[in-house]
Amino acid sequence: MSMPRLLALLVVCTPAFGAGPNLGTPISPAELAAWNIFVLPDGTGLPRGSGTFAQGAPIFAQKCALCHGDQGKGGISAALVGSPPIKSLDATKTIANFWPYSTTIFDFIRRSMPWQQPRSLTDEEVYALTAYLLALNKIIGEQDVMNAQTLPKVKMPNRNGFIPRFPDKMPPGPERDL
Repeated sequence: MSMPRLLALLVVCTPAFGAGPNLGTPISPAELAAWNIFVLPDGTGLPRGSGTFAQGAPIFAQKCALCHGDQGKGGISAALVGSPPIKSLDATKTIANFWPYSTTIFDFIRRSMPWQQPRSLTDEEVYALTAYLLALNKIIGEQDVMNAQTLPKVKMPNRNGFIPRFPDKMPPGPERDL
């Protein structure tokens, strides 16, 4: 492009870009709060509600089994029920052998499941699904109730398999158990 044409283009376009790109509209604090649903490993951000294995079983059958298989043993998507902590990079990652915090399971389900309708589950459904999956993996008992107080206390088998990026946000470890 010749210099005169470039200058002409700049003169014509400068007013349009001077006010900014004018993309979208500013988000209100209320709109932002609806998306600000993260849960930290220590349980900060967990909502009210509760759930059990028995409540989670029919929800899983209806909303999760199509992808994750019967009782989470694998389908067209990842298996959720598995073996003790993995020692090989080829092993299938499951809740029992990979996830370091039970609160992360809750957070992931709440944000992104079911994949075709993320964020469509109620908090009670998410607690129930989390309890169901933890019990299937023999991490909690089938009678245990998961809620904002009990979920952060669940000791995951692979809890020490990760180096935390934000150690001050981590729940107590085995050397500092609750």
